[in-house]
Amino acid sequence: MIFLCLVALFAATGVMLWVGFGSVGLNVFLFVLAGWLVSLCLHEYAHALVAFKGGDRSVAHKGYLTLNPLLYSHPLLSIALPLLIIIIGGIGLPGGAVQVERHALRSKLWDSLVSLCGPLVNVAFAIVLIVPVVVTGGTIGSAGFWAGAALLGFLQLTVAVLNLLPVPGLDGGNLIFPWLSPQGQRGFANVAPYGLLIVMAVLFVPQINRIFFTVVYAIADVVGLSPQLYAQGYDLFRFWS
Repeated sequence: MIFLCLVALFAATGVMLWVGFGSVGLNVFLFVLAGWLVSLCLHEYAHALVAFKGGDRSVAHKGYLTLNPLLYSHPLLSIALPLLIIIIGGIGLPGGAVQVERHALRSKLWDSLVSLCGPLVNVAFAIVLIVPVVVTGGTIGSAGFWAGAALLGFLQLTVAVLNLLPVPGLDGGNLIFPWLSPQGQRGFANVAPYGLLIVMAVLFVPQINRIFFTVVYAIADVVGLSPQLYAQGYDLFRFWS
């Protein structure tokens, strides 16, 4: 029910932006926030679904296959913190966690696929958002709608790139974890609880931040996403400023 409410809010604010009803800034804010939470649900659901297919039946008993965000999200870590980072830095953060019993998975390959499928959902979400923006050039509908879609697509790119970094605790780190030596796995496991915090701290280093966004901007350029458009979306998203 909560997931369907998020989808309804995402769709409703999208329609309001399309027809130009209400405050453009507030609608972009709600559109991006609802879309972000929908992508979070689908990201974590993908982890759970592949884990189930790979042999971990516990994800079904824990309710992860129900798309209920309350089961694998945290009000602070999944909503408040990513929203704050988007506001001050324009970067998407991974915000949920499905607890997978990896020992129950059939093979190392399945273990890696469980980790890979989440970022792939973000990539797919980005494609769904960006392709219409590029194809239409934002010439139909309203500028506010396309700016919001461009921003949300850009955020999906940032979280996909970030999450695929081979850092303990992120999906990229979990992707290579099964293939490490036992000693390497122990080292990864010790760092994993702090992996995201370490990445966030490192991204505040100007040189590292510049490199990260250079990569994301390059990907956005390759797919044809206008930097002016998602910058406009970011300005509208911060409607209070």
